[in-house]
Amino acid sequence: MAARIHGGAGAGAATALSTFNPKKLVAPSRTNLPAARSSKRCIVAAAGSDASKSLRVGHSQKLIANAAVATKAETSATTGTGHELLLFEALQEGLEEEMDRDPHVCVMGEDVGHYGGSYKVTKGLADKFGDLRVLDTPICENAFTGMGIGAAMTGLRPVIEGMNMGFLLLAFNQISNNCGMLHYTSGGQFTIPVVIRGPGGVGRQLGAEHSQRLESYFQSIPGIQMVACSTPYNAKGLMKAAIRSENPVILFEHVLLYNLKEKIPDEEYICNLEEAEMVRPGEHITILTYSRMRYHVMQAAKTLVNKGYDPEVIDIRSLKPFDLYTIGNSVKKTHRVLIVEECMRTGGIGASLTAAINENFHDYLDAPVMCLSSQDVPTPYAGTLEEWTVVQPAQIVTAVEQLCQ
Repeated sequence: MAARIHGGAGAGAATALSTFNPKKLVAPSRTNLPAARSSKRCIVAAAGSDASKSLRVGHSQKLIANAAVATKAETSATTGTGHELLLFEALQEGLEEEMDRDPHVCVMGEDVGHYGGSYKVTKGLADKFGDLRVLDTPICENAFTGMGIGAAMTGLRPVIEGMNMGFLLLAFNQISNNCGMLHYTSGGQFTIPVVIRGPGGVGRQLGAEHSQRLESYFQSIPGIQMVACSTPYNAKGLMKAAIRSENPVILFEHVLLYNLKEKIPDEEYICNLEEAEMVRPGEHITILTYSRMRYHVMQAAKTLVNKGYDPEVIDIRSLKPFDLYTIGNSVKKTHRVLIVEECMRTGGIGASLTAAINENFHDYLDAPVMCLSSQDVPTPYAGTLEEWTVVQPAQIVTAVEQLCQ
């Protein structure tokens, strides 16, 4: 997938690159790049023609357009060989593969260079690709985020790392007014193929400022896609897909999931940016979750199965847009929905998802949608208090029992 090269200098943050020649960042000429890899070695989850299908919603048989919603499930495992990676290593491998594949891909952020990033996602990349493609920046999020957006306007594909997602609030103006809107406000003259990624979520006694969940902050920005990884497999697949996308993508990584280990395929693959993952098929209730809460839900699912319940667990992964095809089919089957998130209750992802389900699938519900979210308080530093602010497996079990009465 070739990056589009636009003439002229971009406004705003792009002026920081007015004296910078992007060709210096591109080692080989595009005409000398190796041919595209054989499709036999690429497992691609794409929506295909099925994305234009419609859902019949409600007894009135109202048609709901399902454009840009994925329907084809990607292969989560291969019958051949594989290799085990921790989640942060899977992110690093996906990033390195894309930098090998496309010389327009570059990385910028605090300590991403020879230090390897705060969670070692960029470890070894500076030695391999050099200091221009793996650029250490000053501690100034609004500056290097704006610079990355400007670089994307000139044809590069920057991956911007926020050392902590909470710090990206300093770059909210660049992300909202520039990153999300420039394609529209330029009349389509510019695309912004930028990835913004970094750790977030409630860690272990990191304090309120380092325990931010910014999904709710960014979800209302027009033109932005948002995804959240939860396993080494989908971390690598989503990273590669986000880099190849022509849209700006925010990739949320949870600080407590970096050391998860999983066997992933040796073959190249990508995950669909707009598709949910069926984690556990079931019949009695649909549980929608993402990121770290996937594991709290699966822990609760073991207890629920022992109690005679059969929950269907879906990792929504795509926080914007929602995969209403997968979600809708599950609601039609189970007729009950529980949403479990680590985001704040007020204005969170769960609130938006509840509204979408009620709007599109209300006639299929046998009970009101229930949402379990973090409390609307700053995350305490004390470990016992911190635990009380986040949804725990026992609460999920109780909620399912209430909904299934």
